[in-house]
Amino acid sequence: MKRNNALKVVLITMVVLMLLTWILPAAYFQESFVDQGRVQMGLFDLFNYPITTLSYFGFIAVYVLVIGGFYAILNKTKAYRILLDRIVKKVKGKEKIVLSVIMALVAIATSVCGVQIPILFVFPFLISLILLMGYDKMVAATVTVGSVIVGLIGTTFAYSVNNVLLQIFSIDITKNIISEVIIIVAGLALLIFNVIKYIDKTGNKKTKEHEKLLEDYAPVEVKDSKKVKVWPLVVILDLIFLLMILAFTSWNGAFKLDWFETATTAIKEFEIAKFAIFGKLLGNVNAFGSWTAAEFACVLLIASAIIALIYKIKFNDYLQTMLTGARRALRPALLVVLIYTCLVIVTYHPFQLVIYDWLYGLTKGFNVATTTVAAAIAGLFNVDPTYAFQSAVPYLQSLVSDKGAYPIIALIFQSMYGLVMLVAPTSVALMATLSYLNISYIEWLKHIWKLALEILVGLVVLFTILILI
Repeated sequence: MKRNNALKVVLITMVVLMLLTWILPAAYFQESFVDQGRVQMGLFDLFNYPITTLSYFGFIAVYVLVIGGFYAILNKTKAYRILLDRIVKKVKGKEKIVLSVIMALVAIATSVCGVQIPILFVFPFLISLILLMGYDKMVAATVTVGSVIVGLIGTTFAYSVNNVLLQIFSIDITKNIISEVIIIVAGLALLIFNVIKYIDKTGNKKTKEHEKLLEDYAPVEVKDSKKVKVWPLVVILDLIFLLMILAFTSWNGAFKLDWFETATTAIKEFEIAKFAIFGKLLGNVNAFGSWTAAEFACVLLIASAIIALIYKIKFNDYLQTMLTGARRALRPALLVVLIYTCLVIVTYHPFQLVIYDWLYGLTKGFNVATTTVAAAIAGLFNVDPTYAFQSAVPYLQSLVSDKGAYPIIALIFQSMYGLVMLVAPTSVALMATLSYLNISYIEWLKHIWKLALEILVGLVVLFTILILI
């Protein structure tokens, strides 16, 4: 069944990782390669590790549930469907241009701000919009997931993504900026070309399946739209998106600006009658630039309550609608937990370094081919870029005496991590979207492999040129 296909794929991935802990010995790098022997994973660990995952990454699953509740509230308001219909009507005849702009905006936001997880909150909106334009679910998945992945491949100032690489190699965040801009521009061009090519081939005919999708993902059409005020909803959605950009852009790490940290401290310490009223009200909130999905989930909850007040949704209806929406998001949220459980497995049973040691040993020092393969494997095993880079890069650095190769190695790991997220069963954005749209994993691979191959060839050519110049 397609509805549970993504779940099955992730569960199979977990079992494969478990088997690898029995096949490969564990090892870690601490000034030198240390062989630990085999550290096998047991059957009961399959049940214990998800609990461990919840303690570390549960807030991301909660964030997905909150997104589900938030959109259930939007669907409850007639204004949301009216907004979607007005946008579709306004862009009629310009759909391909609009899709291209959407892909560019999402990719740039991901590249600059590192919002590959937070930006999931706009996916349901974009998917509904694309379906109402008349395009199928594969277009919706490619536009949303593809644009985030292109942004990851061409990461520029997203310090949360590449900070480990910058620290290990002691390089500035702008060291690879020209190459990164080339990558994101070329990646966007390839993505847009492939999406438009697919649209030209399939058209935008509204089949029975498409009509069913509209019933599932777009609220009921509103006939009398003049009596409903749409502008409050537009303002709230715009403010949420703006807040996301401000909150997740690494102002200090990437741009060396401490404005928001200073402002947050001043607000928290401000006293009225020797009482830090704002500090008590806000609680333990991070400054803009250091937010996580947990803080952003709170914003969505507050925004949903404000929307409910504006559009006169009763309190009991509000709670029931939020719960209904959260239940609908249970499957993607469960996928998030299981995907991060894969990360727990490879962290507690570190067999990865044995693979990297073998790859690095095929050549002497730095080699583009082996480094590219190692970077791809690191991305496949580790959903989080910090863990992916930490698992393979420090050991490689110890083997490479030429410091001039450090920026290229960083670029390879950064871009290959992003590319692997386009096809890996450990990609949160991908698997959650496939689950949401009921697209089978194999169906996705058959659709996306050409784009993935085109980007891979382009990256390898770029890496080779950088080595030669």
